[in-house]
Amino acid sequence: MNPLLRCTDCPRLAGFLAEVRSRNPDYHGRAVLPFGDPRARLLIVGLAPGMHGANRTGRPFTGDHAGILLYQTLHAFGFGSQPVSLAADDELTLNDCRITNAVKCLPPENKPEPSEIRTCNRYLAAELRAAPEVRVILALGLVAHKAVLMASGLKQSAFAFGHGARHALPDGRVLIDSYHCSRYNTQTRRLTSAGFQDVFRSIRAELG
Repeated sequence: MNPLLRCTDCPRLAGFLAEVRSRNPDYHGRAVLPFGDPRARLLIVGLAPGMHGANRTGRPFTGDHAGILLYQTLHAFGFGSQPVSLAADDELTLNDCRITNAVKCLPPENKPEPSEIRTCNRYLAAELRAAPEVRVILALGLVAHKAVLMASGLKQSAFAFGHGARHALPDGRVLIDSYHCSRYNTQTRRLTSAGFQDVFRSIRAELG
């Protein structure tokens, strides 16, 4: 078993997950591992698993509203084999793309505490070290943006978050920001399908 699946380093998250598993014994109810192409050039970093999405299915952005726009867009730009992700055992595959989260375990009310983000950051840092092929990192939201910088050992103040912003990192990688594809952001039109597609056009341009 992957050691991350046994991690209990964040007491609040570990206790909350235990409660969720007791109420929903058929849920995945553990840390959610990255999903996608292990040699991908694009790494997408989200916030954390959703209660009835990744926490239920065991796959990032799968089974909840936040994944609808993401997987539609991945398919439209050639990164996904199909436009929907319904379950961890469906036939979806990702090409040249991998998805992970800044915090691997479900937080209460989808709000990890700063200490939990810091504690979990070593896993993201290890993912980046183990993936020299990654050329572009897409941060979905401010928490993911900051987590990528932390994992890369970079100062937050040097790279301001902004939807569509492009940041050239010292290691040669490019960090691109987007608003998170959450239900709130899409329903309030803070993030539209067209705006999200513009971000992916930038990513495709970076990857050639």
